[in-house]
Amino acid sequence: MKFGFVMPSGDARAAADLAGLAEDAGWDGFFVWEPVWGIDAWVCLAAAAMVTRRIRLGTMITPLSRMRPWKLASETVTLDHLSGGRVTLSVGLGAPDTGFAEFGEVTDRKTRAELLDEGLEILTGLWKGQPFSYEGRHYRVKPAGFYPPPPPVQQPRIPIWVVGAWPREKSMRRVVRYDGLLPSTIGADGKVRQASPLEVREMAAYVAARRTLEMPFDIVVEGVTPGDDPARARVLLAPWEEAGATWWIEAHWEDNAPEKLRARLEQGPPR
Repeated sequence: MKFGFVMPSGDARAAADLAGLAEDAGWDGFFVWEPVWGIDAWVCLAAAAMVTRRIRLGTMITPLSRMRPWKLASETVTLDHLSGGRVTLSVGLGAPDTGFAEFGEVTDRKTRAELLDEGLEILTGLWKGQPFSYEGRHYRVKPAGFYPPPPPVQQPRIPIWVVGAWPREKSMRRVVRYDGLLPSTIGADGKVRQASPLEVREMAAYVAARRTLEMPFDIVVEGVTPGDDPARARVLLAPWEEAGATWWIEAHWEDNAPEKLRARLEQGPPR
């Protein structure tokens, strides 16, 4: 299992500072969240790339349904080159209550799912280079020969982790086409939560039975572990690892005072 740390708040300077600290402390990944309106995720990750050499860098998560896919393709390939091939892109429908309606973004779940699927096809198509064209319900792209960027350092593509909503078939079919699963469950009340270890095991079996791509596949879960009690941390992690999780993301979304984040980073991952 690998270990990442998500910065729940802070600017680009903080991202550079914390990413460097995370790398020195032995973490495997450093992630930032991508708001509708707020500190820009890709500027933060670029700052982090400049002060690190090993740690992976990514978002947690990018709501692709509200973004121009070609702009995201530009940002990701630029960061991939800047970092020497250390980018991971995490995508999902996003949380509408984080400002979607206030800025006129689409809130309908079905439409956001369509935009996500089309956006992923455009994103991966543009990474392959020109000429590229696309004709979808929401997007149309014609080949563009003016100053195209180079392909990503990572081949055949930058790894894409996708939120999967269990047991929704359409959502899980999307996951199978890409490189990682962020497992969530939609309960009888319609609310979304992180999947349990048992559900993660079921989702992992679903993916294994249907995936034909030869690229590595990750299963990514998040939570909080006690940095001052490694034995307790391992007990907390064991069910997830046994269920098939390959990444643990330390995510202090609630208790996120800067001094506490630094202290937890310095304690290192719960290996």
